[in-house]
Amino acid sequence: MGSYCNDDLSSSTIYGLPPHAQQQRFSKHVHDNVHGNIFLDPLSLKFIDTEQFQRLRELKQLGATYMVYPGAMHSRFEHSLGVYWLAGETVQKLKNYQGLELGIDQFDIKTVKLAGLLHDVGHGPFSHLFERGFLPRVLNGTKWSHEQMSADMVDHIVDVHHIDIDSGMIRRVKEMILASSKLSPPRSTNEKSFLYDIVANGRNGIDVDKFDYIVRDCRACGLGCNFQFERLTETMRVMDDEICYRAKEYLTVHKLFATRADLYRTVYTHPKVKAIELMVVDALVKANDYLQLTSYIQDPSEYWKLDDTIIKTIETAPDPQLRESRDLILRIRRRNLYQFCNEYAVPRDQLDHFKDVTAQDIVCSQKNGGVLLKEEDIVVSNVRIDLTRGRLNPLESINFFKDYESNEKFCIPEDRISHLLPTSYQDTIVRVYSKKPELVAAVSEAFENFQLKTYGMKAQVHATPEKKKRRM
Repeated sequence: MGSYCNDDLSSSTIYGLPPHAQQQRFSKHVHDNVHGNIFLDPLSLKFIDTEQFQRLRELKQLGATYMVYPGAMHSRFEHSLGVYWLAGETVQKLKNYQGLELGIDQFDIKTVKLAGLLHDVGHGPFSHLFERGFLPRVLNGTKWSHEQMSADMVDHIVDVHHIDIDSGMIRRVKEMILASSKLSPPRSTNEKSFLYDIVANGRNGIDVDKFDYIVRDCRACGLGCNFQFERLTETMRVMDDEICYRAKEYLTVHKLFATRADLYRTVYTHPKVKAIELMVVDALVKANDYLQLTSYIQDPSEYWKLDDTIIKTIETAPDPQLRESRDLILRIRRRNLYQFCNEYAVPRDQLDHFKDVTAQDIVCSQKNGGVLLKEEDIVVSNVRIDLTRGRLNPLESINFFKDYESNEKFCIPEDRISHLLPTSYQDTIVRVYSKKPELVAAVSEAFENFQLKTYGMKAQVHATPEKKKRRM
């Protein structure tokens, strides 16, 4: 993390400063390229300066995306520091505005900041690829999640490094990390529920985790970002134990979700990014029997050893059992990728009955004659892009207030929202890839036949590039 700037001053030199300013004077700080100076308090440093947390330096925030967007080299480490900082700033603003009313104390502030710092400490190699791509292939029906591993890792760090911390604080930190998880456990207290919405908001999806990664990812990938989270943190207010937002900021809230969806469309699920991710998953699956990667995922003392360098381990290992995995990684290095053939968006009236398309569906749609396709020649990616609440309007789950004199919170009905906003809140896109360049034309034709058979038309918008067809 580089050198810290440490002000080791006596309390007499800062007499008269508010507690928040005093804490910053006794903190170390680093300069972040998104938020500027981030002050790290002594408790947070006890967690940061551990091998388990430092591991996040070796986990790229966007997995394999840097192979398409060269600037996307930022890590879970800097993102975690950013969320820590925003969590602290957010809860401090609430304390400044409504501290006496809400009873926010230093215990609450430290708890929220730690939850922000440690919320991603359980991520696996290549971030979501490990959890959503690799594990489902090798462990059928697994309910493993990086959120639960983050909570387990918190306990592990405390135990291994003998960190002196209140047990109640650690319990609430873990509950805040799991707040947006489907497997979120019952909370130890129902007091100050609004604090659980700051880091991982399971109530409506507005949280500082998104604030940080949206701005950070846009900057790293060279994209413009006109979402300003400061407009929300400066105007938020707690009403009935829930963080609410000024009604005039409803477009800012919508911009948060729209920018996130745009990142999914143009960066996270970019066709070439997905092609590389599919190849990395195949390489990990083929290496699993030999490397026993799944044996690491239940034990934090072993799990922290896994990071993105697993690819280099496979690439340089001489073991013949890893030959197929090595060959796939070599293909990625030489840009001999799985070939994107085509895609289509599922028609809106078909979404209710949509089932994921499989390689078998494409093979079964091939007409007689020509090259005989096999399932192992094809990869199908079913991509879902939404505004964080599936097919529902995210604004419907958010409460607003008119002005600071009003005591009433309300939702904004859809008919009062600008007609420029979308009428549909989720896209499902089916993409098909050929693992072999010479099969692109045959796979593309079978994909077109599948669409004709399923929808009575070709819903795709891309024509198969002629240069790919000529490879036949």
